[in-house]
Amino acid sequence: MKLPPCYIDLKTAREVLAEMGVEVTLRQVKRAAEPDAHGHRRLPFFVDPVEGRLKIEKDTLVAIYQKLQLQAVHDSNDID
Repeated sequence: MKLPPCYIDLKTAREVLAEMGVEVTLRQVKRAAEPDAHGHRRLPFFVDPVEGRLKIEKDTLVAIYQKLQLQAVHDSNDID
């Protein structure tokens, strides 16, 4: 059975990353959530229409880091 999505705020996103061993400051998380000149964010945060605060889906955040880690392993294997 699939669980419903769990949307988390900036502070909680930082805590989730810390649990994964990724130590970042709240400022770094905020920077990743800010849109760039083209309106794109480094991480897929969105403005919650009810609270008006930035949110991200927890599993999406974890999946992004896992995908990047697997890609790094794959890329390093190509070098050998």
